[in-house]
Amino acid sequence: MSQEPLPLLGATEIRRLAAELSIRPTKTLGQNFVIDGNTIRRIVAAANVDPGETVLEVGPGLGSLTLGIMDAAAKVVAVEIDPPLADRLPQTMSEFRPGREQDLTVILNDAMKVSELPGNPTALVANLPYNVAVPVVLHLLEHFPSIRHGLVMVQDEVADRMSARPGSKIYGVPSVKGAWYGTMRKAGVIGMNVFWPAPKIQSGLVSFTRDADRTDAPDRKLVFQIIDAAFAQRRKTLRAALSGWAGSGARAEQILVAAGIDPKERGEKLDIDGFIAIARAAEQIPADAPEGAPA
Repeated sequence: MSQEPLPLLGATEIRRLAAELSIRPTKTLGQNFVIDGNTIRRIVAAANVDPGETVLEVGPGLGSLTLGIMDAAAKVVAVEIDPPLADRLPQTMSEFRPGREQDLTVILNDAMKVSELPGNPTALVANLPYNVAVPVVLHLLEHFPSIRHGLVMVQDEVADRMSARPGSKIYGVPSVKGAWYGTMRKAGVIGMNVFWPAPKIQSGLVSFTRDADRTDAPDRKLVFQIIDAAFAQRRKTLRAALSGWAGSGARAEQILVAAGIDPKERGEKLDIDGFIAIARAAEQIPADAPEGAPA
């Protein structure tokens, strides 16, 4: 006989918890709580969490996704910025998953400010606020190399951008910077009626795998500076877009030629390897001498 799935938080439980805490979901914190158990199970299944893993969850809220993750993982480290929610989460775990309380660690902090985590989490599974989704993912991948894979739920448009490939109209900074760490792909779409309150737009799932070895690459900050410059004025050629960063159009062209890239190309055509090549060439070409300096 197949085992009955453990109970998850539905609309009734979510509203009860919110009323108990006198919480009204705020747009400022991007609070849209998942109230559908099947959606939780779908998200967790798509995350491919191994039973022995420690999973990092950002923004657990009232704990609907947390319970689903706990059913698939060994431990959960939850980072929550809202004090009442962070304080209530251990009790919710005790009520709905008695005996698993010690497997949950709740950290009251802003995910963008976290630089240390217990347990070396190997996966990230999170329902991220739309306005900070990309910076949070990039920050966590930068600071926690133990995170090897994960799945995040974000605004559908953001999901498309994060997983876009070179040459598409939506390919840009999130796409390229994400590719620095590994492979990101669109893993599904989530409707609006599974949330409380219901957002006005669909959500998208993005799965990622850290599969890029950058040990021999130029400094990440240098590569990211080039990416930012290339897309700041995306209609411009790379020669023009990078001229400010390079110090002059002439040096920008010299760097691009040395990198094997057509100076008339646009940034949206380059993959991450192209930007790494530009950074590598820039390290070999000295900055322009200031005007009036001796030759």
